[in-house]
Amino acid sequence: MLGLRTLSMCFNKSTMCFLKKKHAHLDSLLKKAKPVQLDHSSRILILSDLHMGNGGRLDEFRQNAELLKTILESYYLEQKYSLVLNGDIEELFKFPLKSIASKWSDFYELFLKFRANGFFWKTYGNHDSALLDEKEYQLRSSLVESITFHYGKETLLLFHGHQASVLLWEAYSMLSRAVILFLRYIAKPLGLKNFSVAYNSRKRFSIEKSIYEFSNQAKIVSIIGHTHRPLFESLSKVDYLNYRIEDLCRTYSSTESERRQEIGNKITALKKELDACYKKGKIIGLRSGLYNHLPIPSVFNSGCTIGKRAITALEIEGGTIRLVCWYNGKRRPTFIDDRDHLPMELGDTGYSRIVLNEDSLDYVFTRLHLLT
Repeated sequence: MLGLRTLSMCFNKSTMCFLKKKHAHLDSLLKKAKPVQLDHSSRILILSDLHMGNGGRLDEFRQNAELLKTILESYYLEQKYSLVLNGDIEELFKFPLKSIASKWSDFYELFLKFRANGFFWKTYGNHDSALLDEKEYQLRSSLVESITFHYGKETLLLFHGHQASVLLWEAYSMLSRAVILFLRYIAKPLGLKNFSVAYNSRKRFSIEKSIYEFSNQAKIVSIIGHTHRPLFESLSKVDYLNYRIEDLCRTYSSTESERRQEIGNKITALKKELDACYKKGKIIGLRSGLYNHLPIPSVFNSGCTIGKRAITALEIEGGTIRLVCWYNGKRRPTFIDDRDHLPMELGDTGYSRIVLNEDSLDYVFTRLHLLT
């Protein structure tokens, strides 16, 4: 019995040492992050993974550039939002900075205008970390690796997300020159798309899980990009649909009969969309974002701006955090919303915004502390 107990203690100690080493880099991001204080007047837009190129055929940013410029100028700037760009803004693996800055110079000027609303900060990711060596970079004074938003006594840590894979990040650092040469002069001419963890389901899941474990251990909320997958309260789209269906089923049984038809229709629609997700998942190797049986709302992801149909982003307004989607009004995304969030048209631009999910930060942190 003593031997088993000693073995168990040694195993637990080894596990803790492994986790500490695994999360050491994330812990350093937390300690050295740029501090920003939040209050109930705060308005912050968080975008990530623009992957800006030279405007040519292989520039993935090009398809949504007009949409992004319009919402920044006509909505967020006018609504007095501050702006944070959370990594992989320039696609330096494929394109020289000079060509990117030349093509999208109007965006650089637009980003800087947000300073008048409060602040503008830009973190770097694995695809634009070379900016650290660019002394003449136009946005250099706004460049940081991580940010801590302080909400009362609570902390939200914002960073790109590639730092969760220490070995991968070290490999990128050592081989960055070779990687850049390969992507620019071999992959690019052949028309090969973005080389990113976002296109590898297993790596994506592993990175998200590592950040999830760290966030729960530190009792903080992490806001990331990198994987191109929107997450709200640690839930992917599949997880969200599962929980909404379960929630509506519970509501159905305790609801007056005249409302049951409406709830039943919502369940049917959500079920149809969930089936489509799983069907697509079998093709692309979809994995759930759920890392334990009881999800803890410690990880949020703004998604990306290079989606085929839309741009996703996170907004923090006062004590509320929300995941939003902007899209061309004629090409509405298939995501079904059953919480009475109606699309908002942006004047006569042809673009619309819809809230995919939202919650109060007080509720998020209450659950975080009760469940960890």
